[in-house]
Amino acid sequence: MSAKSRIVIAKVGLDGHDRGAKLVAKILADAGFEVIYTGKFQTAEQIVATAIQESADAIGISILSGSHNTQFKKVMALLKDEEAEDIAVFGGGVAHDDDIDSLKDMGVREFFTPGTNASEIIEFVQRLRQ
Repeated sequence: MSAKSRIVIAKVGLDGHDRGAKLVAKILADAGFEVIYTGKFQTAEQIVATAIQESADAIGISILSGSHNTQFKKVMALLKDEEAEDIAVFGGGVAHDDDIDSLKDMGVREFFTPGTNASEIIEFVQRLRQ
C-alpha cells in the first residue's frame, strides 16, 4: 500500500444505518488514512467503480441488512472482472461466525462486528500496507 493509504468506506444495498460506517471513516481519517466515504445505498458496481477511480488500496463495507454474503460476493466478483483484486476488502456489521468464515473464504480480509475496538481496525488497515 502507498505511504498514505486510500480507503473507500461504503454502505451497500438498502441498508440505511450509517453510524458505524461514518465512525470507521472518522477513526481511519484521524489515524492518517485518506478516506473516501461513498454514502448510503450504494450498489456493488458503484463501490468498485469508486475504488478503482480513486486508486483505493482497500474497500471497507458496512452492512447490517443481512445481505452480506450476496453483497460481498458481488464486490469480489466485480473486482476480479476489473482485474482489481489487489484492492483489499474488509467489512463490518452484523454477521454470524459461519458467515464471517464464508466471507473470508471468498477473499474478504476481515469482518469486524459491533463493539470492535477502534485500535483493532486501525492496526488491521496498517497491516495492509505491509
